[in-house]
Amino acid sequence: MTNVSAFKVDARDAKLAMAHFYVAFIALALGGLAGLLQVLVRTGKVELPFGIQYYQVLTVHGVLLGLILTTFFILGFQFAAVSRTTAALTNGARRVGWLGFWLMTIGTAMAATMVLLNEATVLFTFYAPLQAHPIFYIGLTLVVVGSWFACGSMISNYVKFRKQNPGKISPLLTFMVVVNSVLWIVATLGVATTVLFQMLPWSLGLVDSIDVLISRTLFWYFGHPLVYFWLLPAYMCWYVVIPKILGTKIFSDSLARMSFILFLIFSVPVGFHHQLTEPGIDPAWKFLQVILTFLVVVPSLMTAFSMFGTFETYGRSQGSRGLFGWIKKLPWGDAHFVVPFIGMVAFIPAGAGGMVNASNQLNQVVHNTIWVTGHFHLTLATSVVLTFFGISYWLVPHLTGRVLTKKMNQLAIVQAIIWAIGMGFMSGAMHIAGLLGAPRRSSYSTYGDSSQALDWIPYQFMQAIGGTILSIGIILVLIIFINLAFFAPKGEQEFPVGESDENASPIPVAFENWKLWLGITFVLILFAYTIPFVDMIQNAPVGSKGYKFW
Repeated sequence: MTNVSAFKVDARDAKLAMAHFYVAFIALALGGLAGLLQVLVRTGKVELPFGIQYYQVLTVHGVLLGLILTTFFILGFQFAAVSRTTAALTNGARRVGWLGFWLMTIGTAMAATMVLLNEATVLFTFYAPLQAHPIFYIGLTLVVVGSWFACGSMISNYVKFRKQNPGKISPLLTFMVVVNSVLWIVATLGVATTVLFQMLPWSLGLVDSIDVLISRTLFWYFGHPLVYFWLLPAYMCWYVVIPKILGTKIFSDSLARMSFILFLIFSVPVGFHHQLTEPGIDPAWKFLQVILTFLVVVPSLMTAFSMFGTFETYGRSQGSRGLFGWIKKLPWGDAHFVVPFIGMVAFIPAGAGGMVNASNQLNQVVHNTIWVTGHFHLTLATSVVLTFFGISYWLVPHLTGRVLTKKMNQLAIVQAIIWAIGMGFMSGAMHIAGLLGAPRRSSYSTYGDSSQALDWIPYQFMQAIGGTILSIGIILVLIIFINLAFFAPKGEQEFPVGESDENASPIPVAFENWKLWLGITFVLILFAYTIPFVDMIQNAPVGSKGYKFW
């Protein structure tokens, strides 16, 4: 890498980013262990020790990896990205960022303690009528509120840049961070509402029941855009970082911005496609949200087009010939490229599976089967997480003033291959077992020795094999992270940020028109949810004390 002293993340912002990474990788270690125990128990040959319950382990796995690992890593990456591409955070913004970090960390500790004490065995989705200890809900609230502080800190840096550079287009990476932060704030309004106004009062005994349909609807108002909150930081790497690693230009700055705007607009008003089998929601509104869900395919295809365009442009510059000659020219010995590239490839079957889940007809076949879990592990646990690992292999040494050595580079490539093999076994088995009707979130003891269950057993063992291989992958990535954070040689590691072609068309200023994009987003949300919510409230079941709860 070149000398990058003029393009480093501010040292004070680096500490803030690394604090988030420390929590994220601790969550990876604990959540990964819980995942291994989970797949071993599914075989029917392993029992959990010390009175630990299967669904307790399942909750630890889902919450730590689905919420804590992702949120802390994403915010740490975004803090570094904003500091690198606009300017160092102001002292006030940095203090707000630290406040958000500590709120999230305290909230995580509170929620995790309740799960470990078996007082919050409510799974990743914490659906009612499953009820957790009030401290669990308070902890989740602190995590969400803390993330709002963090996002507000980043957005304030963007606002400062716009004021200091009137009429100038913001850096692409900072623009992407702002889109993802806005998406997160809008989406988490749903889960914050159900936790504060439904779950917490119910858990405290202030009310004796809640409206389950509204709680599930508010959760999935949040639950589906959560997927894009995970995915967009990976897209940031694919769009902006990968071209720099390849030594080529960004394929199209305007296309990248447009795809992120489309994700913001179409990702929130689609939660009903997770509730297609639930009564109480008019089928017409479900159909509308299915259509909106499929519209998200558009920015995904735009991203695929942009990435393959980048690869071919690079390959041609290296003298490749033929339709696929560029493939041989890619830097297969560089972990900075190889690890996120494997994540990109995994997103092809993951996206196809997502279209099955979103389809009203095909969803009937796989709904609430372990197929959904397999899809989840292809999208989040492969495409997203592998890209996050790839990011950490250059960002962590950049933040700590160290370098990725040749030995660690080779180990990182081995880790990614092991991860892909393990996930191939586990996710593949989950998809097949789901098509055979194997239920989601179930242990071996749940379905016993029925004739149908006997068909699922071989795939449970394949999941255990895959989970064991993935555990080796987790150990390797933790070794690499610890090395890069504390023991790697001192030096300067580049924070790679791609540049647009100087001959590219001007970037439309409309992309910075937040009144327009936020206005469209809220109009779609109101259109998709207002009437269904009115129907739910008007037709809510009467509680045992003679009044309605929501």
